[in-house]
Amino acid sequence: MNRFLLALGIVFVLTGLLWPWVRRLQLFHLPGDIFIDRPGFRFMLPITTMLILSALVSLLAWLMRR
Repeated sequence: MNRFLLALGIVFVLTGLLWPWVRRLQLFHLPGDIFIDRPGFRFMLPITTMLILSALVSLLAWLMRR
């Protein structure tokens, strides 16, 4: 568990440092993501993005256990 938390912290720090480039990846505008933007109202439900991120975190956790 300690290794996983350390790896997660490193990922967060790297993402924060690389944020100007990460923001350009179009992660939250994939097909299947629901994004409604109206005057005074913004709704975002990134279904596809969360499935991809969940798969990556699961893969990372599986690799850390081996």
